[in-house]
Amino acid sequence: MDDCETCAYYAYDEEWDCYVCELNLDEDEYARMVQGHYQHCPYYRDGDEYKIARKQ
Repeated sequence: MDDCETCAYYAYDEEWDCYVCELNLDEDEYARMVQGHYQHCPYYRDGDEYKIARKQ
């Protein structure tokens, strides 16, 4: 899962001084993510706000 940097849920956390995923997962969903059950994140949402504007 290397597309986190372009995900809308990936944001800088000033308290931890690093980038984190801000997606609110329950315990079971988080366990599946950590154990590597997915090749690609099923919760990925493109964070590029200008993607539609560039097509026009």
